[in-house]
Amino acid sequence: MHPLTDSGTAAPLNYDSPTALKAFLDAQGLGMRKKFGQHFLINPDARKLLLDALDFNPGDAVWEVGPGLGAMTWGLLERGALVKAFEIDPGFINVLQAFWGSHPRFRLIAGDVLKTWPQAGDEEYLLGNLPYTIGSRLLGVLIENNRLFTRMVVTVQRELVQRMGACPGSKDYSSFSVLCTSAYTVQPLKVLKGPSFYPVPHVDSQGVRLDLRTDVDPRTYPACLRPLVRHLFASRRKTIKHNLYSFIVSYILTKQEAADRTQEVLAGCGIPADTRAEALGLEDFVAMAAALARDHPRFTLE
Repeated sequence: MHPLTDSGTAAPLNYDSPTALKAFLDAQGLGMRKKFGQHFLINPDARKLLLDALDFNPGDAVWEVGPGLGAMTWGLLERGALVKAFEIDPGFINVLQAFWGSHPRFRLIAGDVLKTWPQAGDEEYLLGNLPYTIGSRLLGVLIENNRLFTRMVVTVQRELVQRMGACPGSKDYSSFSVLCTSAYTVQPLKVLKGPSFYPVPHVDSQGVRLDLRTDVDPRTYPACLRPLVRHLFASRRKTIKHNLYSFIVSYILTKQEAADRTQEVLAGCGIPADTRAEALGLEDFVAMAAALARDHPRFTLE
């Protein structure tokens, strides 16, 4: 293995060649693990597009999730990033340490990023070829815990990108759409077909750029907003009146109190009782959460 020096430009592997990657894995006694959803991005144009979209400056700190054998890690280091990489596969961890363990701008956090992310600092950027098994969960956990970035650029399943930026009333609109757009503007990037990866996945992927909203501070939303959104979408066929009532009752109010508050909140927000969650926009959910938090202390804490 050949570590990348701080001023080096040569990649330690031919990241564009499935044959070269397979030969390296075989020589190291490593393999791809389906349970981790591992697929290497072997399309150099796609890697450049993602790095360009992250739009960071030399010296900026970047989380990298799922570096694998380090194709994007090399690109980040080459562009001057301070890289904090999260990797779960023990074999890949050893490879990354051998390649860049002594690099002054590289730090590796071993383990499941869903569990280890709180160990990391306040980096402003995130880049990741996210495994299909954790893409939506990781983004959801980070947003719900207000671990927000100036910018994130990730590749995930194409269907997930469609959900992230979906508009009210569309078939892809969901609580995940509201969650993502509550904190970020969503810009879909290039669709990546199967041959862009090794091994070839059975679904299409897509890059997506998420820029932190500047018109609002997502950290100032009422604490009950995100649980409220999840609850209102949980029974999509039921009206907003029914779902809002069941949410309010869950906070241990009496049935009569809940019925009264449901009617007051909907009337105050100008939302018809027979509306369904998929017809509402972010501003409607924020208004309902604010009304609940303003009038009852139980809704100020999750």
